[in-house]
Amino acid sequence: MSNQLMSFEGLRLLVVDDDDDTRTLLTFLFQIDGAEVVTAASAGDALEIMSFFKPDILISDIYLPDENGCSLLMKIKKLEARRGRKIPAIALTASAYDEDRNRALLAGYDIYRCKPIDLEALASVVASLVGLKQYA
Repeated sequence: MSNQLMSFEGLRLLVVDDDDDTRTLLTFLFQIDGAEVVTAASAGDALEIMSFFKPDILISDIYLPDENGCSLLMKIKKLEARRGRKIPAIALTASAYDEDRNRALLAGYDIYRCKPIDLEALASVVASLVGLKQYA
């Protein structure tokens, strides 16, 4: 699904989700409009990827098999702060519980979105967080 209103050319995303379909869908959504997408199925994989990939934005589930996404984000934020960078982050999860939302936002996620994924809304949120221009 190409978004006719936005270009993600040059954008670098890290998608962390243990669900294969979610990783595939998000990769397709953003790559079709020019983004570079790297995916991880676990927090451990994501931290390893961060050693060589410098994403502009993180999209992560908060329930991962080896470590929760809130803990992962705190580690990534510390790593990025040492590099002099700040990475915007979106929690994308099946959990609609208020306590999960609050915990994610307190951990540093900028936005909390529930699955199923509204692709156009997610693309707009990503564009907004990284300051991409929308085209008419």
